Amino acid sequence: MLRLTWVQPEDLIGHELHQAAQDGREPSAVKARWKAAGGKEAPLRAGASPEPASRYLRQLAEDLLDELADLPSRLADSEPTSLAKIKASCPAWPTQPPGNRPAEPTQPAGSRAAGAAPDPRMGGGTPQAPASAPTPTAPPTQARLEAAWLGRAVGCLLGKPVEKLPLPAIRQLAQSTGNWPLNTYFTARGVPPELLAAHPWNRRSASTSLAENIDGMPEDDDLNYPLLNLLLLQRHGKTFTTTDVATLWLDELPAGRTFTAERITYRNLLTGLEPPRTARHRNPFREWIGALIRADVHGWTNPGDPAAAAAQAHRDATLTHTANGVYAAMFTAATIAQAATGTADIHTALRTGLTVIPPASRLAKALTHAIQLARTHDDFDTVVDELHATHAPTHHWVHAIPNTALIAAALTHADGDFTGSICRAVSGGWDTDSNGATAGSFAALLAGSPAALPDRWTTPLKNRLATTIGDFNGTGFDTLAHLTQTLAQLEAPRP
Repeated sequence: MLRLTWVQPEDLIGHELHQAAQDGREPSAVKARWKAAGGKEAPLRAGASPEPASRYLRQLAEDLLDELADLPSRLADSEPTSLAKIKASCPAWPTQPPGNRPAEPTQPAGSRAAGAAPDPRMGGGTPQAPASAPTPTAPPTQARLEAAWLGRAVGCLLGKPVEKLPLPAIRQLAQSTGNWPLNTYFTARGVPPELLAAHPWNRRSASTSLAENIDGMPEDDDLNYPLLNLLLLQRHGKTFTTTDVATLWLDELPAGRTFTAERITYRNLLTGLEPPRTARHRNPFREWIGALIRADVHGWTNPGDPAAAAAQAHRDATLTHTANGVYAAMFTAATIAQAATGTADIHTALRTGLTVIPPASRLAKALTHAIQLARTHDDFDTVVDELHATHAPTHHWVHAIPNTALIAAALTHADGDFTGSICRAVSGGWDTDSNGATAGSFAALLAGSPAALPDRWTTPLKNRLATTIGDFNGTGFDTLAHLTQTLAQLEAPRP
C-alpha cells in the first residue's frame, strides 16, 4: 500500500502536538484524547508511519489538527509573521541603500583565516545595527556567485550520505575511515561491515554522494529551490508576490520533489487554499527548515541591502511557513546579502542577519546562544553537544531553530573558512545536507571565487548539476552564476 510521506493526518497530528507546545499553545487536552483513542506518536525520522491508521483515527486526526490550530498562543505578540509587525519588533532593522550601485571593490575583504579571534562584538543580547548605514553595492562578480553556487552544492553533497543519521553514527562513520575531524567527502571504503549494518548510509543518496560515487552534482531540493527562485525573478522580478511563488511551483515543481511544509502547501494549493493560509492549514512543519533552504538567491541578488533581501525572503517563505520558519529564511537572506558585498566578514554578516528577526523570538535566542558557544569553546564537538542537549529533546531534526543555530555556530567557529564551515555544519548532525549547503553558500561567497575553494571539493562536481526544474538539468555553475548576476541588477522595490 502506498504510504505517502508528510501528508497523512495520523502522522501529522504527532508533529502538530510537538509544534503546538513549542509555539506557545497548550495541547495537553488534545494529546490526551489522541492517546486515549489509540493514536501513535509522530514517526521519529521518516515521513510516514509503517502501517495505515483506521478510518476512525484518520478522521479524528483531521479534527484534532483543526482544534490545535484554533488554540491561542502566548507567543503571538513576540513572534509575528506579518512583515510589518516583524519590522516593528526589530529596533535595528537595516537601512536600505540608494538605488545606484558602484563597482565592486577589486580587492574585497575576505574572511579572516581559520583560527583567528572571533569578532568581539558578536556577543549575546539585543542585536545591534551595523556600524554604518549600508552603501550602494554592485552585483557580486560572476566569480563570487559561481563560488557561492559551488559552495552550496559541495556542502549539500557532503551532508547527503549521513542525512537522517544520529550524531554518534556520523562521528563513528567518519572516524572509521580516518576522516575525523571531518575534512573531505564520506566514503564507504574501510568502514567496518558491522558499523554500516548498524548505521547505513542514506539509501537515496549513497549511490551518488559517497566519494567513490560522485559524478557531478545529483539532484537535491537544496539546489532545486534556488533554481526555482531564479525562474521566479526571471518571470516576475523583485516585485513578485507570494501568489507568484505558488503559481510557479504548480507550473515547474514536481509534487514528488517536495517534502514537509512544501508538500503540505502543495496539497493545500491543489485543494483551493490561497496564501498565507497555505502555510497554516494542517501544517505542523511550518517552522521547519524548508523556507531557509530557499533563501540564498534572495541574498545573492540584493548585495548590501539586507532589508530588501529579508523582505524578498519573507514573501517567498510565507507560502509555506510562519514565525520562526519565516525568520530563518529572512536571517539567511540578510546575512548573505551582507556577505555578498565582498567587504564583510562572517561575523559582521551574521550580526546583520540578526537585525531582521524579532529579538524576543525563539530563533533569535537560539542563534545568540549558538554564536556565544562557538566563541567560547575551542572544541567544536563541545559546541555541538551543547546544542543537541539544548534542542534535541524538544525539536525534530528538520526544525529550523536548531538547524539555523548550528549553521551560525559552524560559521562562527570556523571564522568563515570554507572547509571548516561545511565540515562543522555537517558534522553537527540534524539536517546535514541542508546545513552543509547553506554554510557552503555563505563561506564560498566570502572566499570570492571558485579558485579559492579546494579542488578536492569542486572537481568531482564536473561543473554540472542534475535537476527536474525547468531546463536547468545539466547546467554548469558558471552559467548559473551569470544568470544570477543578471538578476541581481534588477531594481528592488522601495518602501
